[in-house]
Amino acid sequence: MLAVFLLLLASVASVPSPSRPTPRYCRRCCDHLDPPLSPAPPPAANHTPEIRTIINMTILKGEKGERGDRGTPGKAGVDGPPGLRGVMGPKGSKGDTGAPGDPCKIQQSSFSVGRRKALHSADYYQALIFDTVFVNLGEHFNMFKGKFYCFVPGVYFFNVNIHTWNFKETYLHLMHNERQQVILYAQPSERSIMQSQSVMLSLELNDEVWVRLYKRQRDNAIYSDDVDIYITFNGHLVAPKV
Repeated sequence: MLAVFLLLLASVASVPSPSRPTPRYCRRCCDHLDPPLSPAPPPAANHTPEIRTIINMTILKGEKGERGDRGTPGKAGVDGPPGLRGVMGPKGSKGDTGAPGDPCKIQQSSFSVGRRKALHSADYYQALIFDTVFVNLGEHFNMFKGKFYCFVPGVYFFNVNIHTWNFKETYLHLMHNERQQVILYAQPSERSIMQSQSVMLSLELNDEVWVRLYKRQRDNAIYSDDVDIYITFNGHLVAPKV
């Protein structure tokens, strides 16, 4: 029985399949002008479908971590251009009146002295001594030594006035401590005249200002009398030292 089945199967496999007729295409009368259409390609055998993997990121996202440390500040940027000037604000209200100052703290220093007697210098250098006081605030001018002593440091103004003597030379120095600052000079003349010299000096505490006669080869003299005063020496504080 098995042999008969195998024989039948072999005969069936050897029988050729009937040939299929050649396919024909419908043509029109004008189809000879166009190329024939190619038959559609047969479907590909064993076609594998495309597989795409999609991952849900919300499933893989972990929990929120802790806040990290603050980073190092960066470098300062370049300064920008200045802005436009703002609108002027309203005027402020007037402030309260301050308390009155202490009159004892007002710093003052001034003097004005004169000499009634004429003087011929006998020494090479001779201090000019005065015998008349007009003003001497605080007794800063020493009448015995003929010197002004600075008790209030600052800037001072000084002035010397003298009357020359006929045919005699007049030569004086206005001194700051032991240094001459300005000269008052008149050469011998048959007429006597009034001479004046002024200067401003910056003084420190205990500085001295005075006038001295300077004798050279000629007689050095200044004129005055008992009636009128021709010789004066003045000084006052202009601005105390800050």
